[in-house]
Amino acid sequence: MTDVTVAPDGDATLRRPERRGLPLLRVGRLEAFSDGVFAIAITLLVIEIRPPEDTAHLAHELAKLWPSYLAYVDSFLLIGLVWANHHVMFDHIRRVDRPLTFLNTLLLMDVAFIPFAAAVLASAFRSGEGRGTAVVLYGVVLVVGGIFFNAIWEVARRRALIDPSMAPATVHRIRRRFFLGPCMYAVAATVGAFAPFVGFAGYAALILFYWLPVGSEG
Repeated sequence: MTDVTVAPDGDATLRRPERRGLPLLRVGRLEAFSDGVFAIAITLLVIEIRPPEDTAHLAHELAKLWPSYLAYVDSFLLIGLVWANHHVMFDHIRRVDRPLTFLNTLLLMDVAFIPFAAAVLASAFRSGEGRGTAVVLYGVVLVVGGIFFNAIWEVARRRALIDPSMAPATVHRIRRRFFLGPCMYAVAATVGAFAPFVGFAGYAALILFYWLPVGSEG
């Protein structure tokens, strides 16, 4: 919330509230910046799909790009998922301070890395070499992103930045749901090191699962 100070001449000025000596930032600005990063990252995914040069056998060459299609669809849904849950989370966060902004920046840094991890995954699946390493790399990106997501919610909870009218049971339910994410992605990454397709299928299943409503959404 922003305080309004009215001068003797009737002029109203805005003053940012402060907490523990640090200014609180506007949630709307943080969300707008985050939306921009999500939009750029999700758009970069398609750039990694190179059109075939051999148009004489176009259907065959297009079919050979199946790893790129697979990585694109999975990563598009992943970034869309992070964006959707990010909005759900910040619907409950009423104030933002510098520690929270820093953690959100780290989360965005991870999101911006997803197109690279997707390109590596597609290349490995296409060549048949290094598949396990590529699946683990992709999983590490998911795990790190999940850790940052949890850290944002935990810091917001501990620093009383969450909507005070929110039921404690809902706060903890969301906390548990977020906590399970990186743990399950880590398991899928471990499996993927030895069985790449199984590990990747695990990522896809988890992404679809986390598209289900969060907390009070449902």
